[in-house]
Amino acid sequence: MPQKRHTKKRILIVLILLGCVAGGGWYFFLRDAPGAAQENAFRSVAIEKGNLENVVTAQGKLEPRDYVDVGAQVSGQLKKVHVEIGDVVEAGQLLAEIDPEIYESRVKADEARLKTLAAQMAEQTAQLSSAKLKLERNQKLIKSKAISQDVFEDAETTFKIAEAQIQSLQAQIEEAQSTLEGDKANLGYTTIYAPMAGTVVLQSSQEGQTLNASQSAPILVQLANLDTMTVRAQVAEADVMSLKAGLPVYFTTLGDQDRKWNGTVRQILPSPETVNDVVLYNVLVDVDNTDRRLMTGMSTQMFFVLGKAQDALLIPVAALGKRVPDQDNEKGKAYMVRVMRGKSMQDSIVHIGLMDRVQAELVSGLALGDKVALPSASAASAAGGAAGRSRMPRL
Repeated sequence: MPQKRHTKKRILIVLILLGCVAGGGWYFFLRDAPGAAQENAFRSVAIEKGNLENVVTAQGKLEPRDYVDVGAQVSGQLKKVHVEIGDVVEAGQLLAEIDPEIYESRVKADEARLKTLAAQMAEQTAQLSSAKLKLERNQKLIKSKAISQDVFEDAETTFKIAEAQIQSLQAQIEEAQSTLEGDKANLGYTTIYAPMAGTVVLQSSQEGQTLNASQSAPILVQLANLDTMTVRAQVAEADVMSLKAGLPVYFTTLGDQDRKWNGTVRQILPSPETVNDVVLYNVLVDVDNTDRRLMTGMSTQMFFVLGKAQDALLIPVAALGKRVPDQDNEKGKAYMVRVMRGKSMQDSIVHIGLMDRVQAELVSGLALGDKVALPSASAASAAGGAAGRSRMPRL
């Protein structure tokens, strides 16, 4: 009897183990079934309304739109600087003075030489008049043979020499006059005036410094009109083709990221810069700065607005499946999506307008409140980079 009880016990244990194995297998079978996998791999998101912007972003630097480097056109010691950094000046205001002593002495020497030449001209003019009278008298006498041919020719030669000397003196006077005007101009350059109204933003030379303008033009100060600033934005070659003059732009600064400054693209410079093997194009954007909040050298985050959609139907970009180019039309590009209909999913074609990295403008194909299948985080992680342009597995 005891042996039979032990046998029944062993059989019962074996049956229990077999039941556990069968139950576990059935559980894993159901878990890996296509319907279950589909249920775990996707979640639903409703179509909503909202605003969408399609923008190109870039980094930029602020600089004055209109500025001028005021330099010295003559050499000499910087005698006096009448402005400081931050001063607001008017056009024509005196900025600085260079010691004028050397240039004043040159002007006086030129004037003295002109007086000497004028006296010589007066003397030579008198000699020319005398030679002319003598020649005219000898012309009458030679006809009556009252004088010899040699005497007549001497008178004629004397007249011509006097005329040539007059012409030489005239050329010397013109040369001296030109030298005088040049030295007067240099003397005028010793007083330096503001060529435009603006703010002194840079002072490169100090009082007492000796300036050498013969080798390079020394910069004294830089004037800038700070009422209008220009952002020099560097846009990658992949994005610059989307930009054009007149395109609206807004940007923020590091010091005040809550405020947006608005402007438009003024110019796209054709010559690129290469930074770390990346080709960048400079795009210039003007912005009003009458409140003086923007300053030279500030860093900016640029947003070039390619398009806007206000109060539009929005669908997550991740919900878009494969492209269907043959279904494209004037409404937009065609994509395949999965739409939740009750507990099942159906394939549907939608047309998309504007798109950013997160959301897309739904032009047609679905209505507000419709639910689309969106890959779960675990499914997206398992798919890895295979999603590519299709944000979900191909249908």
